[in-house]
Amino acid sequence: MAQVLEFKLPDLGEGLTEAEIVRWLVEVGDVVAIDQPVVEVETAKAMVEVPCPYGGVVTARFGEEGTELPVGSPLLTVAVGAPEGLETSGPVPTGPSGARNGSAPSGSASSSSSSGSSATESSGGSGNVLVGYGTGAPAARRRRIRPDRLDRTPTLSGTLTVEATVSEAPVSEAAGVPVTEVSSTAVPVAVAPVSVAPVSDWPVPVVSPLVRRLARQHDIDLRRLTGSGPDGLILRADVDRAIRQAEETEAARTRTAQAAAAPTGASPASPASASPAASAAPAAERIPLRGVRGAVADKLSRSRTEIPDATCWVDADATELMAVRAAMNAATGPSAGPKVSVLALLARICTAALARFPELNSTVDTEAREIVRLPGVHLGFAAQTERGLVVPVVRDAHTRNAESIGAEIARLTELARTGKLSPAQLTGGTFTLNNYGVFGVDGSTPIINHPEAAMLGVGRIMPKPWVHQGELAVRQVVQLSLTFDHRVCDGGTAGGFLRYVADCVEQPAVLLRTL
Repeated sequence: MAQVLEFKLPDLGEGLTEAEIVRWLVEVGDVVAIDQPVVEVETAKAMVEVPCPYGGVVTARFGEEGTELPVGSPLLTVAVGAPEGLETSGPVPTGPSGARNGSAPSGSASSSSSSGSSATESSGGSGNVLVGYGTGAPAARRRRIRPDRLDRTPTLSGTLTVEATVSEAPVSEAAGVPVTEVSSTAVPVAVAPVSVAPVSDWPVPVVSPLVRRLARQHDIDLRRLTGSGPDGLILRADVDRAIRQAEETEAARTRTAQAAAAPTGASPASPASASPAASAAPAAERIPLRGVRGAVADKLSRSRTEIPDATCWVDADATELMAVRAAMNAATGPSAGPKVSVLALLARICTAALARFPELNSTVDTEAREIVRLPGVHLGFAAQTERGLVVPVVRDAHTRNAESIGAEIARLTELARTGKLSPAQLTGGTFTLNNYGVFGVDGSTPIINHPEAAMLGVGRIMPKPWVHQGELAVRQVVQLSLTFDHRVCDGGTAGGFLRYVADCVEQPAVLLRTL
């Protein structure tokens, strides 16, 4: 006996309650395997692919691309069952209006606990609905229903013929779940009215999530654009060009309508002719605060509201630090390792300073009115990406040397640029290092990354006149700033921390005492 199972948006962890649909990876009529990714969603912390725990035929999708859905909302329905007849006994919802506040369709089993384990077992589903979890079974061959087998009328009731039979393959050793293969025997599936979108040209050759979001905000159909990038890749310049063309077309249409509506013989002083520019002025652009940008806005607002912060800064002569780094990277032989960045050296200096001043590696429990000093240093560093500002976290930075910290920073930075950071890699930091010098800025008073207690800012390193050994000389100078929560320590502790960091920058040999 066949079933139509409803797969809901799972709990993505880390306190996330909603996600935005970025791109569907399957269409109605596609045959999907257990734990095959079916949709790409963007949360407030990362962009992830959501796997479906059922294997079968997709009969309906819920939500268009760009739609925000709360956790627990239906994503799609899948027809599953025995090979000898996937007969459904109840109606299949055709869109968001068909969802019944968490209830599954008649004759189907939802992914909630009320459906029981028997439904999952009979459907061949993995039962895993958390992102990043699966049975480990190899993906079965995917096949799309031929268009001539589907009547794509808006409301169709009857039998959907699917050219697919399910035959058992070797069982996965990891999970004991059979892998399904697709062959060419027709299997009837009785479905209720289903709204089927026309056949599209997906996947659209777009890599950047920013390009997709920009196109959605201005109602630009990416499938109608010709990319100017390699292999037809759609770039931001292509979307900007389409936006300008749409605005020019709309402005011309507005002018034509105004000219047609103007009365004949209107005087030059009449309102219709006196201010045509004012009437055709474009409306202000409204950008929704959601996704990563919305999460950053909420965290910064909470930081400013809850944390009484203060900032102190100092100029430091970084000439010796730059010379030591050059010597490290110039070393040859078996002991020579990978190149060490300035940020990695500063991060190692921070971990040494936090060992001396643990007050700054803490957080405040406002409900209990307690300062919580944390045992380990999980060092966050600010990284600017196309999706906005993110703060990846180097775990257990206090146990790493400069080379290990540098390798982890490089790895996390690459994941940030490609939008592949997981929520776990963006949370749990205890102290943040902000290198705003990469933007050509000398100084800054950054906002603390709530719920941390401090952030070290590093400006650009540049030649400046400096008194060195009693004489005026040109030295490599950097400005360091420390923004700290005044509840966890006083200015003496914060100044001591910052002075130690500056001393290590000016005389790297000071750091050898703690290695």
